[in-house]
Amino acid sequence: MSVAFTKEESSETAAETLLPDRPVSPHPNLVTQEGFGALERQLAEARAAYEAASTIEDVNEKRRQSAGPLRDARYFAARLSTAQVMPAPASSETVAFGSTVTFAREDGRVQTYRIVGEDEADPKAGSISYVSPVARVLIGKAVGDVLESSGQELEILRIA
Repeated sequence: MSVAFTKEESSETAAETLLPDRPVSPHPNLVTQEGFGALERQLAEARAAYEAASTIEDVNEKRRQSAGPLRDARYFAARLSTAQVMPAPASSETVAFGSTVTFAREDGRVQTYRIVGEDEADPKAGSISYVSPVARVLIGKAVGDVLESSGQELEILRIA
């Protein structure tokens, strides 16, 4: 039976099945080799979830269960098509995309982050996006440099 002849349960059902696309950053889609692999895995997972949802017999439930995976598959396919895999930094003399940087804040905290692409950034796991405010002030700097981010001084202690 055509979807055109099925009745929606409610306006909520329609809203659940017509999810807006995930926003895509206007910045270049720079990724590490690991980040590219993660995008490929996430696309495969989204496609698998969509395929699993496609086996549901109830039309409204199938729409509900497939909406998220379909949206994610579109997003990850777009991100993979625009991904620019960046080589590992050539040296540890200055901070670059892919560098792991340890810096001290003026409040005494010492933090270490790897500078990566937007989709692979996870500050709690030790990685920040290259377009984040902290990364933007760190890139191009060397050990011993003192710089300011969000009104606080940072001193670069180590670059790996």
